[in-house]
Amino acid sequence: MKVFISTDFEGVAGIVDWDQIMVGSHDYDMGRRLLLGELNAAIAGALEAGADTFLVNDSHSTMRNLPPDLIAGHASLLSGKHKPMYMMEGLDGSFDAIFFLGYHGSIGASAAVLSHSYNPRAIWETRLNGRIVGETALNALVAAHYGVPIALVTGDQVTVAEAGELSPAPHGVAVKRSVTRYAAESLHPELARERIRAGARVALTSYLPATAPVFPTPTTLEVTFLTADMAEAAAWLHGVELTGEDTRTVRYSSDDPLAIFRTFVTMVMLTRALVE
Repeated sequence: MKVFISTDFEGVAGIVDWDQIMVGSHDYDMGRRLLLGELNAAIAGALEAGADTFLVNDSHSTMRNLPPDLIAGHASLLSGKHKPMYMMEGLDGSFDAIFFLGYHGSIGASAAVLSHSYNPRAIWETRLNGRIVGETALNALVAAHYGVPIALVTGDQVTVAEAGELSPAPHGVAVKRSVTRYAAESLHPELARERIRAGARVALTSYLPATAPVFPTPTTLEVTFLTADMAEAAAWLHGVELTGEDTRTVRYSSDDPLAIFRTFVTMVMLTRALVE
């Protein structure tokens, strides 16, 4: 059994501040240790369920947060920038299941710790078919294209609830309860790892979805940016248009979930140039 693991950082137990997850900050080493612990717990549970091959996509910020020699399961590590498929780089139809580890709530979610949607300095809100979504649903577009089920999502209670809106819904493991955007009640790391290990095991056995995520045809993506000039830049892309109702919002529709994801990631990269 072959498992693709996309690791973020904000949804790890004990993480409540950017200073814990950004390279060079004084708490970063502690954050890396917590992330590695949850990743290895997920791999351990997957091994118990019969998985034997892993690709880990280090998907947060600089995308070089994980020490390759300390990752369990002889997992391959995909790290560093630039990745054309971003958090889903490396996925193809040869995988049997996907784990989203340490994920966080959408920028539009209430009381989700460190919530954002790809770029908090550019994106105010993202919606698919009118519903506010975050990185879980956006990345699920790639899973839909390749036909690979999302088996497990870990993070806070908001992230698990958002994942539950996917069809079919993956197994969710909440390792903390967000109170505000900068406060959360976390499980002790050892307990969080125990729950993730057990969750990974059952996610690949009792709860493994029969299919990849399913999206309506066509699916419409709407992105609201912080400023009108960001939206105007995004509207330069083929098929992307300003909604006309809001000078900060653009819309893109397609029958192809991968085209929607690629267009969104291109928007992210394009608008990033306006804030960096």
